[in-house]
Amino acid sequence: MNQDNLILDVKDLKMYFPVVRGLLRRKVADVKAVDGVTFKLMRDETLGLVGESGCGKTTIGRCIIGLYRATGGQILFEDEDITSMSEKKLREVRRNIALIFQDPYSSLDPRQSAGGIVGEPLKIHNMALNKGEYKDRVEQLLRIVGLDPSMVDRFPHEFSGGQRQRIGVARALACDPSLIICDEPISALDVSIQAQIINLLEELQDSVKGLSYLFIAHDLSVVRHISDRVAVMYLGHIMEICKSRVLYENPLHPYTRALLSAIPIADPFVEETRERIILKGEVPSPLNPPPGCPFHPRCFMAIPECSQAVPPLRTISDGHEVACIRA
Repeated sequence: MNQDNLILDVKDLKMYFPVVRGLLRRKVADVKAVDGVTFKLMRDETLGLVGESGCGKTTIGRCIIGLYRATGGQILFEDEDITSMSEKKLREVRRNIALIFQDPYSSLDPRQSAGGIVGEPLKIHNMALNKGEYKDRVEQLLRIVGLDPSMVDRFPHEFSGGQRQRIGVARALACDPSLIICDEPISALDVSIQAQIINLLEELQDSVKGLSYLFIAHDLSVVRHISDRVAVMYLGHIMEICKSRVLYENPLHPYTRALLSAIPIADPFVEETRERIILKGEVPSPLNPPPGCPFHPRCFMAIPECSQAVPPLRTISDGHEVACIRA
């Protein structure tokens, strides 16, 4: 990787949520939502972050944008450490980081018009000199995402789910960010609308120089379509990270192999003859994670050494990293 093109560098990120009990609200434990995550994101790149619900994907996104203050580690955005910034400085940095939410229904203020929602970041960051410039910019953003500017005075309940998500994308683009965190932006939409939103995101990245995406999802087929590289998460840890094509053609971690085997294939012959990996047991609680590799209680390749220590991410080949002692 060319370090000059590095936009985001996450180092040993930890996010623990305290569990308190009693009248004195005494801390008795920690929920280890993210426990030592490390990855890099380059300019003009899309990194897919995938895993089961509750594995810590969304928590990472919220730490990056500053909604959560990380318990430990570093988040370097354009060589500045977000984790140690003051609120005033973080507010300035947020101009360059945007977030597209999962639910297009609850993420839009029902009392604001589409124009007000899209233009709100312009007001917050003082990016419009006058009312005329503000109005022109809002209309331009609506056109960019494929909405008619005449809809500017409509309210969220007057739009379909796909149109609402387009409003969310327009809002994210308002301040010309260099990084957009896409937090499962299509999971609440119909399949036909999902394709439209994915195509829109790809077109935007092609037209905006230097725009990077952290694309959080649980649908591996969608991630394959949009991502340059993919990081697979499990119980607060990254299990494997590599180029998208390599991950789908040569998965090395047993958890990645199990996930890929669950993707349905349209060809009935291939679907009937391919290897299916059925994982046993349930995902452990982040309140009480197992010792050693977090995946070893369900792993079909586990050996006694897997329960001794958490395996670090190690490089197997160019850009292909795996956290498994047997890979």
